Amino acid sequence: MSIERELMKRSGGKCELSGVTEDLQVYTLTPTRRGGLDENVLISKNLIAQIEQAETMDPNSWRCLNDSMWSEHEAVQVLSWRMLSRLGNQELLEQMYLDEDTLAWAQATGEGQEDENKIVHRDSNGVVLQTGDSVVLIKDLKVKGSSMVAKQGTAVRNIRLDHENAEYIEGRVDGQTIVIITQYVKKT
Repeated sequence: MSIERELMKRSGGKCELSGVTEDLQVYTLTPTRRGGLDENVLISKNLIAQIEQAETMDPNSWRCLNDSMWSEHEAVQVLSWRMLSRLGNQELLEQMYLDEDTLAWAQATGEGQEDENKIVHRDSNGVVLQTGDSVVLIKDLKVKGSSMVAKQGTAVRNIRLDHENAEYIEGRVDGQTIVIITQYVKKT
């Protein structure tokens, strides 16, 4: 059975954060640990857009976190913790309980950390990169471990950030996921 169908069954066909029933989409929490259903949440496209584009966040859309933070599903708890951290809602964060492993997973993206400790990914021009951004290679890159060469000008869409190293991002080039050094890309 597909992950989307399993999530629909688990959530009763509703957004696991807000409870809406329209425009639902699977959202995979990063970094992934084991893969599968336990690292995915079924949420509305509106909330996904706000997660991926922090500058578009509407705090009123996130009032639902008062309820979703108590979910029995770890992925929903982690996403709730991350969004409460992003919103700076210390009152609700202090009420939440996450075991050590779950809290470490929630903190893996840098949410809730002081800005000076947060890992920031920047392209060759110093522009901040976010998960889901599109970049263009500014130099031919030989891919280690293969005979492939990623050509200058190649567009890499929907990048993922390495949450342990500010110089690395991941993206798909010619159907293969590769690690790319940020100094060789330009945000589009």
